[in-house]
Amino acid sequence: MKTAAIYARVSSDKQKEENTIASQTSALIAFAREQNCDVPAEWVIEDDGYSGASLLRPGLERLRDLAAEGRIQAVLVYAPDRLSRRYAHQILLIEEFARAGVEVLFIRSRRAATPEDELLLQFQGMIAEYERAQILERSRRGKRHRALQGQVSVLSGAPFGYRYKRKTDHSAAYYEIDERQAGIVRWVYELYTAKSHSIGAITRLLNERQIPTAKETGRWERSTVWAMLRNPAYKGTACFGKTRIAPRMRVTRPLRLRGGVAPRNSANHELPRTEWIEIPVPTIISEETFALANELLEANKKHAPRRTITPSALQGLLSCAKCGYGLYRTSTRSSARTIHYYRCLGSDGWRRLGGPVCDSRPTRQDLLDEVVWKEIARLLEDRQLIEDELERRLKAARNSDPTQRREETLRRDLARSRKSIERLLTAYQESLLSLEELRSRMPDLRSREQACLSALQAIEDQSQEQEYSATIWVGRRIASHIDAPGRDQLPHLFCSWPELRRRPGAEMAGVSERPASSAGTSHVIGVL
Repeated sequence: MKTAAIYARVSSDKQKEENTIASQTSALIAFAREQNCDVPAEWVIEDDGYSGASLLRPGLERLRDLAAEGRIQAVLVYAPDRLSRRYAHQILLIEEFARAGVEVLFIRSRRAATPEDELLLQFQGMIAEYERAQILERSRRGKRHRALQGQVSVLSGAPFGYRYKRKTDHSAAYYEIDERQAGIVRWVYELYTAKSHSIGAITRLLNERQIPTAKETGRWERSTVWAMLRNPAYKGTACFGKTRIAPRMRVTRPLRLRGGVAPRNSANHELPRTEWIEIPVPTIISEETFALANELLEANKKHAPRRTITPSALQGLLSCAKCGYGLYRTSTRSSARTIHYYRCLGSDGWRRLGGPVCDSRPTRQDLLDEVVWKEIARLLEDRQLIEDELERRLKAARNSDPTQRREETLRRDLARSRKSIERLLTAYQESLLSLEELRSRMPDLRSREQACLSALQAIEDQSQEQEYSATIWVGRRIASHIDAPGRDQLPHLFCSWPELRRRPGAEMAGVSERPASSAGTSHVIGVL
């Protein structure tokens, strides 16, 4: 009896809510009995709500680890597209399992016992990838077409102040004003534009008066009020296509708690206002009031008291070891000076309805920055680290697609030219070619050979020049940050070096040799 693991996956939240993954699992358990496979309960692996277009899935990582450790002999999957939606990823995983001596069995696909079966499996992978791309494109084009026609249904839901009325047999979907919520929206705009309240003050008023939110649970947040003041739907023009999906840039607390693995490695980025598609909806506030609110928001970006143009050395690099939230910089004033601290977001009671979730103490910025700077100075003395970074950059430059393709083409042309020269000489030696014919055809081949050699030498010279430039670049980047005014950017420079991330002891914060007064640094991790 083979020892096997079961792998099931669903990608959408709707499938997750409808528990469709349970049907896959039950079918695979029955399939395991048919195949005479023993599947321990802990090896029934499920990825709920993870896209098949990515290989970064917790369940898949665990499955690959089991195969690499030699603990399983077979993997049971419902269909090839459950393993991955991309053909290249399917082949990669199947070959990886095969190298580990693990057989992959699909319910919806025949066992690849012949070349024809393998070809069929590959076709299924390509069709699954094509189907996914086709569904995404059709959905995007269909929504855009309905938005241009002014249909509210592409927006799916309604913002605070409206009720979303679904499409019926007699009418299209539309927004209906909720008078109670609309009155709150008008009051918020009045506080911000006429009474000069800050967003934080408006949020506190909403919570103090116990005004219910849209879901009538939880509490008002500053980000909710900020979004309300920016939403053009309140002036009568709801907008479609305000954002686009792009790779995730920020590392948030939920992502850190998952070990760096997210269901989707994407985030929404706002598009220019000119690309938005306007859809008419009922008006709650006037266009003049909305324009004034947005003018104040823009001015607030430049003149808010909290705004600072002085970056700190560890800005955006710190997270709390206790709760996982990021650390931000704050300050307090004494009679003689201003003292800056790094403070955990989870320790702020005003941010959450139930109070603070972390009891970490603030950490003095000057003390922690000094600890990090000393560690960077020690790393700068490591010659191997600098050489590894240079080698990485040079390798990336050498292996860049245009240069590599050009070099491969030149080497093929050079081989063909030399082969042709060799054949001509062989034909002349065997009296199949006269001396006059050899003299007439040889110069052209020699010139082609010389041209290929010159081009290859130029690529080699360019590579050496890049090596010199990379050396100068690293030296100048480090030298530019050695002085006190610029050294705050040096941790960010080191964070861009993958080699440093892989080195033992790369976490610069929380080292044992720190001043006794910096007790809060024990809660700080993940600087690099």
